[in-house]
Amino acid sequence: MKNLNEIGLDAKKSEINAGKLNKLLANYSIFYQNVRGFHWNIKGDKFFELHAKFEELYSDLYLKIDEIAERILTLGHSPEHTYSEYNNISIISESKKISVGVSAVSNILDSYTVVLSMQREILEIASAVKDEGTVALMSGYIQQQEKEIWMYSSLLNK
Repeated sequence: MKNLNEIGLDAKKSEINAGKLNKLLANYSIFYQNVRGFHWNIKGDKFFELHAKFEELYSDLYLKIDEIAERILTLGHSPEHTYSEYNNISIISESKKISVGVSAVSNILDSYTVVLSMQREILEIASAVKDEGTVALMSGYIQQQEKEIWMYSSLLNK
């Protein structure tokens, strides 16, 4: 029993999951800030539609950031919280003042590709160690984001 954490999961395996979740948290945090920038700086064609859609997206990302951090805490570890660390471990890069809708949507699709890949990896690892809380979190995110990718891709006629 001493190899289990407070919620009854293998402590070492939970540490691995928490590390993966911290990387996901970093990517979400950069993704979030990028989308805030798109919302603030968008101009031109489809301004009203994209401005509203970007606000909807960054609000959703904000909630996911909190849920991921809380999951890390539930697993018995500490979430990263500094942008300097996020920049060190994130695959998603900071965007610089993107104001064109097509460029912003393309960036969003690229970011979704990154987080989806990470979430599928976390889902697989969590499933193997019976970490149902993390499995449920990742499954829900994946299902929602697959639909978002379809919708954003449709906007770009992909």
